[in-house]
Amino acid sequence: MPYSAISDLPDNVRNVLPKHAQEIYKEACNSALEQYKHDNKRDGNESQEEAAHKVAWSAVKKAGYSKGDDGTWHENSKE
Repeated sequence: MPYSAISDLPDNVRNVLPKHAQEIYKEACNSALEQYKHDNKRDGNESQEEAAHKVAWSAVKKAGYSKGDDGTWHENSKE
């Protein structure tokens, strides 16, 4: 199911990501849901939703966020 707003994201995403990272997650997840709607585009027995959430977490990491010791995600310093 595509997410129309960040408020629609699962709690385990909203509770640990800053707002900008939530926006990245939402857009990446929605794009991947469309891309992986056919089984032949996914690995193994992975569901469309599982594949999309993996892509979304990867996009957050690529955007420069990482999980802190407190369990929440923070933007990496740009030094």
